[in-house]
Amino acid sequence: MCRLLTDFFERGTMIKLANRVSNLSVAATIAMKRKANELAAKGVDVVDFGIGEPDFPTPEFIKMAADRAMAKNYTKYTNTGGIPELRNAVADKYHREYGANFDAKREVVITCGGKQALYNVMFALFDRGDEVILPNPYWVTFPEQIKLSGASMVELHTCEENGFSLSAGDVEKLITPRTKGIILNFPNNPTGAVIPKRELQKIIEMARKRDFYVIFDECYEKFVYNGSSISGAPFGKENVILVGSCSKTYSMTGWRIGWAAGPAEVIQAMENLQSQSTSNPNSIAQWAAVEALTCNQSFVQAMIDEYRRRRDVVVDGLNRVPGIKCALPEGAFYAFPNVSGCFNSSIRDSNEFINYLLEEAGVVTISGLEFGRDGYLRLSYATSMERINEGLKRVQKLFG
Repeated sequence: MCRLLTDFFERGTMIKLANRVSNLSVAATIAMKRKANELAAKGVDVVDFGIGEPDFPTPEFIKMAADRAMAKNYTKYTNTGGIPELRNAVADKYHREYGANFDAKREVVITCGGKQALYNVMFALFDRGDEVILPNPYWVTFPEQIKLSGASMVELHTCEENGFSLSAGDVEKLITPRTKGIILNFPNNPTGAVIPKRELQKIIEMARKRDFYVIFDECYEKFVYNGSSISGAPFGKENVILVGSCSKTYSMTGWRIGWAAGPAEVIQAMENLQSQSTSNPNSIAQWAAVEALTCNQSFVQAMIDEYRRRRDVVVDGLNRVPGIKCALPEGAFYAFPNVSGCFNSSIRDSNEFINYLLEEAGVVTISGLEFGRDGYLRLSYATSMERINEGLKRVQKLFG
């Protein structure tokens, strides 16, 4: 038998992957993080502006809630859609902050991070032949999830001159009888754009009239620098699915707790799908998330204030570099500078630009091409001011 197996593997086999994954690639943000880690392991002093996660630790009182959960042996399976206490905490959050009323049992589901919530909602709603409107620039995962669902992506090109925001009129031009949904991500990754409240309301009203869904990814909901947070929660839930997460607001990226809130039929379909994939999210992390959502939220504002300070330094520093123009982002913790003025015979697109930055200056960024927009790069300022200043100094030296 051993000889037969040896012969089998030595001859080699042709592995044919399923079509749905054959053209699927690892997320660019994760790929660049791997590259940065490899360089750092070799002793290279890398300034990492690539990965999008807060550099603050998870607050101690949230970690203590996890300790208490373990001490109480809350280590077994939970309901597929999450423990009642966390579903209630999510529903209470939307009521407290926006006056929205969600039935915690029927209209809220807890997921393994916001990414799973988005995956589940797309598989619950979209079929082959459906069209999904997606503003460009977009988070790198959105096109891949649409593709996996079988639907077709219809890009809505937003303009730098308008702060990469959009209007209901922009959306209306792209609606067809096949339109099944639109994905809105504000504050936006990668641009930091924020949608005006009145335009969001108009889009939701239009969606009701034209019978399509609004998927509102509000992962960066609290990261707004010039005004209050914008959510789809106040505008009804008949055709709106809210996707949220503990990852950014509470610096809990590794805990993998997200949620969705919306129409009961959609939420139930998402929970059914989850029951056949991951089952429940991590039980300990769920209890930590309860603490995060129900505690005094004042510490969140302190974090936002620090990111505002960093944002101002980053944008000012980038705009001092010849050939780079950077608009002031209104939210999230990303800058999305236009670097096309630095292109030349050896740097012809965003991919070549970020590789040049990495190889010549040890500065990690993400190519705008990954977000659907050449001529730009994404830079995360979720890192210390010391590293921000060091990175800017290197960029200025390289192109100054």
